[in-house]
Amino acid sequence: MNTVNYFNTTDDEIYQIAPKGDHALRQRFFIDILKELHQGGPAGKACVVTFGCQMNARDSEKLTGILQEIGYEDCRNEEDADFVIFNTCTVRENANEHLYGRLGRLKKLKAERPDMIIAVCGCMMQEKDEVDTLRKKYPFVDLIFGTHNLFTFPELIFALLRKRAGHIENIDGMAGEILTSSSDDALKHERLQRYGTTGKEKEFYKLYHKPVVSVWKDSSEIVEALPSKRKYSFKQGINIMFGCNNFCSYCIVPYVRGREKSRTPDEIYTEIRRAAEDGVKEIMLLGQNVNSYNGGIAFPDLLARIDILAVECGIERIRFMTSHPKDLSDELIQVMASGKRICKQFHLPLQSGSDSILKRMNRHYDSRSFIERAEKLKAAMPDISLSTDIIVGFPGETEEDFQATLEVIRKIRFDAAYTFIYSSREGTPAASYPHSVDETVIKDRFDRLLSVQNQISQENLGKNTGKIFPVLFETVSEYDKNKISGKLESGITVHVPGSEELIGSIHEVSLNCCHGFYYDGELID
Repeated sequence: MNTVNYFNTTDDEIYQIAPKGDHALRQRFFIDILKELHQGGPAGKACVVTFGCQMNARDSEKLTGILQEIGYEDCRNEEDADFVIFNTCTVRENANEHLYGRLGRLKKLKAERPDMIIAVCGCMMQEKDEVDTLRKKYPFVDLIFGTHNLFTFPELIFALLRKRAGHIENIDGMAGEILTSSSDDALKHERLQRYGTTGKEKEFYKLYHKPVVSVWKDSSEIVEALPSKRKYSFKQGINIMFGCNNFCSYCIVPYVRGREKSRTPDEIYTEIRRAAEDGVKEIMLLGQNVNSYNGGIAFPDLLARIDILAVECGIERIRFMTSHPKDLSDELIQVMASGKRICKQFHLPLQSGSDSILKRMNRHYDSRSFIERAEKLKAAMPDISLSTDIIVGFPGETEEDFQATLEVIRKIRFDAAYTFIYSSREGTPAASYPHSVDETVIKDRFDRLLSVQNQISQENLGKNTGKIFPVLFETVSEYDKNKISGKLESGITVHVPGSEELIGSIHEVSLNCCHGFYYDGELID
């Protein structure tokens, strides 16, 4: 059977001969079919739009790799693309609103170019209400899938093309428990065909142009052996675990990313070796909570072995995130302090300095234990750069609670803080908490928090002015084409006069001027 027949006959032999059991092999099978379809030339231009965290960014690299493998050319502007996919985040409500705004701008374009494919995937799609909203208000979206079956992207593209050609199958046979799907379309199609097609052209057309929807409720599968295209050739995120078991009362992540599951150490080592062979200089170990890694060894042991491997294969820098304060062990601190390639940078989310708020957040630590952990990190590595997350305006937060947060900030003196105004997420316990804080009060507290933290950041970073540090250059400066921008080991940005030939390499730089959150510098070597 050739590719043309796959899309233009009612023969469903494809699903009979597609590999079963091995998910990566099965998806490679569909990739090969899609590649064959476009052998006469490029499939068109594809644009992957990413919202959210580093794990989403890594997922988008997989989506981009698959699209390029089947023949699409990379495109930065969704309005110029033939295939647009939005990889969504749902941690904050405005991320959802951002997606709907972007989709709204594509509505007219989709009407003008009906062959254009628009897909939406990621964490937001793990919320059934959001999928229902897409189906109702944005019916021009062609493909919807979630985080747990992101690896089925090739098969879903195939199913979409089959559907547009007038052939609809139930594609949920390989899935576990389904959160939502378009499987009813196959049944409707069968019923329509049973009574003949005469006079039903509009009904068939409408059915063929409904979206393909496949969102799994959860999955124990980890499928990484598929094409991937790095955004940067010299650095790569490495997923080591997925999901979260902490259930902080404000956080939707455990509900959309599922329970914790870890990759085996050997799988991780293999991916790191391949990255090194490709010239990658920096890796970031990724997980919703890397400290909870449980792939047969604990995270400190894994990190220590990766540090040895990095020296052997030429990886210059190792980073990881995110870490939960309750799981930060003395062993991990020791491994970091003695590591040869582990960056002396640690992101330690505080969220609040108030013990009563931390308890309501279900964070499982208090301010005292948090401070002790931070001080241990600083004692073991005096030059470590600490960053944090802070939420302002959590339900019931008093001025006394807020002052407790400021007290911890002043004591720890973080180099950077990612500050957020509390955003209620439906489906989390905190969404039902009473005593919401007045918006005017929240804004005032947020401004005061920024003022304190900005002053600390400027003082901390200012101490390095005039010193020399290695910088990994990443891009041409967006503000000055005659400059290139890179990152210190601390993660702080540095801009220096230079050419793009230096991108991807590490060089010594004199930090000549501190601007609070970044430096201007000068190349030494």
